[in-house]
Amino acid sequence: MSMIGEYLRVTAAELGRAIQDSDWALDFVEEIQDAEEETEPAPTEARHFSTYKAWGMLRFLLARAEFPVNVIHGEEPFAEEEDWGYGPPRYLRPERVRLAAEALRATSYAQLISGVEPAELTGAEVYPLGWDEPGSLEWGRPWYDGLVQFFEAAASGDDAMLVWLG
Repeated sequence: MSMIGEYLRVTAAELGRAIQDSDWALDFVEEIQDAEEETEPAPTEARHFSTYKAWGMLRFLLARAEFPVNVIHGEEPFAEEEDWGYGPPRYLRPERVRLAAEALRATSYAQLISGVEPAELTGAEVYPLGWDEPGSLEWGRPWYDGLVQFFEAAASGDDAMLVWLG
């Protein structure tokens, strides 16, 4: 089974309800995922986004760049007793989503991979491995670009974000 980075844009009211009722939150997540699976909206229009298996690579690159917001795992826990795939979900408040969007917009993918050698990812055992393949650093670009667009749309809507590894 694969570990997949997952995100859901939520309003302040939806975030409040999710924090109070984690069963409702998981049902809500699944409802949005099912609805968008059929329509496959662009990251700017979607409520759900996935970084697929690229989350590990992006975590490594963003940590290396001293990124100001933990966009890979979220920052604030909720539903700590539950497992949404690979651990409990976390969230980012709207102000942290805005800060993340600004920092993502200001950080190109080329900047993130500048000076990085694939051997560094291999040595750090970055999921999903296989970094010795030609062009391996370019593999994460489409997911990073989508993540930037998704966070920018969430920030413009003053949304919060649920974050988990599924």
